[in-house]
Parts: sequence; C-alpha cells; structure tokens
Amino acid sequence: ITVDPEICHGQACITGTRIMVSVVLDNLAAGATMGEILSSYPSLTREDVQAAISYAAALTRERVIAI
Repeated sequence: ITVDPEICHGQACITGTRIMVSVVLDNLAAGATMGEILSSYPSLTREDVQAAISYAAALTRERVIAI
C-alpha cells in the first residue's frame, strides 16, 4: 500500500497502481468476490486485495493512550 500526495490526492493506493484501497474495500463491502475484483481490475493480484484488507484492519486497531 502506498500513500503519495502526488497520486490520487494522497489516498492510500495499491502499490504500482492508481487503484485506491477504498475502491477495493467498497467492492468487498458490496459483496464482490475476490474473483470479481480481480476480473474488474486485472492489474491487481490476490496479494494486493489481501494487503488492502490488512491495511484496513490496521487502521481500526484501537490504541490506548495513558493520560
């Protein structure tokens, strides 16, 4: 996953593409299968889709900050 202010307005993208992580996740949330996503976006690999899911999971982890 790459975040570059010069690509897709700094949104997280699959490395080497202009396909945003959010697009992959939106497709999964809408019920698209891995095969359907890979067919719709031929430049993606199974590992790219897994990376998008892992990236989203990492963003949702709670961090406890002691005050």
